[in-house]
Amino acid sequence: MKRLLELLGFLALVQGVLGLLHEFTHWHVGLVQRLGFLDGYGVYASVALLVLAVALFAAAESRKSG
Repeated sequence: MKRLLELLGFLALVQGVLGLLHEFTHWHVGLVQRLGFLDGYGVYASVALLVLAVALFAAAESRKSG
C-alpha cells in the first residue's frame, strides 16, 4: 500500500509540475491541459495536484513498510 501511495503521489507531482509548466510557458505537456472541463482553471488544477501529491507522500510515510 505504501508503494501505491508513493506512485500515485509521484504521478500527481509530475502532472502538477507539467500543468504549471504548460500554463506559464505554453508548452503542450501534461494531462491538465488536455482535459476540456479544466479550461481556464489549469493553474488551480495544477496546484491542487501538487497539494494532493504532498498529502499522498505524507500518507505513504505514515504507513508501515510493505
